[in-house]
Amino acid sequence: MIDYIKGKIVELNPTSVVLETGNIGYSIQISLPVYSALADTEEARLFVHEAIREDAYVLYGFRTQGERQLFLHLISVSGIGPNTARMILSSYSPQEIQAMIAAGDVAALSSIKGIGAKTAQRIIVDLKDKVLKTASGELSGGIQAKPTEGAKSEAVSALVMLGFGAALSQKTVERIIKQDPSLSVEQVIKQALKMM
Repeated sequence: MIDYIKGKIVELNPTSVVLETGNIGYSIQISLPVYSALADTEEARLFVHEAIREDAYVLYGFRTQGERQLFLHLISVSGIGPNTARMILSSYSPQEIQAMIAAGDVAALSSIKGIGAKTAQRIIVDLKDKVLKTASGELSGGIQAKPTEGAKSEAVSALVMLGFGAALSQKTVERIIKQDPSLSVEQVIKQALKMM
């Protein structure tokens, strides 16, 4: 497996770069922030993810190992392919994406081209624990999963889907968050279920 490629930039456009090293040119798919970072440089080192399929061998490049790890988390979600993950990374910084996932911000995630509300919810459900585990790592500055307006609405929506009334769910969630604003969405839902 290739961990990173370091070489001379031969060709650069908003979606890909060709790095030459050892007389071999590697075509690497990149996000817009990587393109911006490489715009004024002659050489680069990109951490790589190799996507090997029956019909293609594609390399995806990232500035940091943390950015690559977030990409790998995103493509592990059902319905998110490499190009959609690249679109997500082009729309927001890795820290902003982690914060959205940690806060359960469905609206912000679904504002990204190609991401609907259901896909945004799936990203949050599948990746929230992974993002919170890496929150103290290199990619983020200690993200806390405090209930925001998006997280409140997520908790209320979950309760409504479970068959509880919207008004009762809203009041219960607000009461729980008022008592302890540091609770995660899952903790809020669990407490609400005990109270209802």
